[in-house]
Amino acid sequence: MPRTTEPVLYEVSDGIATLTLNRPAKLNAINYAMADALLARLDRLEVEGAVRAVILTGAGEQAFSAGGDIHEFSESVAAGPETALRDFVRRGQAMTARIEAFSKPVIVAVNGLAFGGGCEITEAAPLAVSSTAAVFAKPEIKLGMPPTFGGTQRLPRLAGRKRALQLLLTGETFSPERAFELGLVNQVVAPEDLLSAAHDLARQIMEYSPLAVSAILGAVTRGINLSIAEGLLAEGEAFARLVPSHDLGEGLAAWKARRPAVYEGR
Repeated sequence: MPRTTEPVLYEVSDGIATLTLNRPAKLNAINYAMADALLARLDRLEVEGAVRAVILTGAGEQAFSAGGDIHEFSESVAAGPETALRDFVRRGQAMTARIEAFSKPVIVAVNGLAFGGGCEITEAAPLAVSSTAAVFAKPEIKLGMPPTFGGTQRLPRLAGRKRALQLLLTGETFSPERAFELGLVNQVVAPEDLLSAAHDLARQIMEYSPLAVSAILGAVTRGINLSIAEGLLAEGEAFARLVPSHDLGEGLAAWKARRPAVYEGR
């Protein structure tokens, strides 16, 4: 990738957009400019028809992201609760919520440290691949604060209450293998295989109907925090929206004819 001071690098190849958090000298700490740039880029990618999947990784070899930019957000804290909530908490929560609810697959490729906000991005993303060189932690407790980008809510849902609380209350680091056991990542690979593994996963998903992929992402994101009865309604609504679509008709016709399906947008 070209050298640039842009906080989020961007490139597209074969329908896959790669976004790279780009503050390697600061371990890709998430400052306000980076969070805003990532949100703006996701807004554009969601309506870009040529892009079918997004990979999110970090620049350099040391970190995916070491978390929020402490020097910057401490100034917001010093300005008082209203400023800290507006500038820091709501911005970070908007970023992770956008990733979580994105209508196309977002695959985080964790290439190094994933502390604090970097871990919260991983929790929010629907899919994640980790390098064996990665290290995870929820160290906010060491700053005298809870996580603020959704970590107190998503980690217990992924890992279970007691396992999450141990990580949240101790700030201890944990390995990629532990992250896999806890449900934070889908697979762990050698550092040199990280991006290719993320691309392979994206290409596997891209074989199928973009509408069906979006419907599954939406139904799971909506339903996971609902009762099973409400979640089943969300599932039915997702299916109903596909009934008149080309993709569902094509998928059924292709199956009956024993031929590959040709979906719109592929």
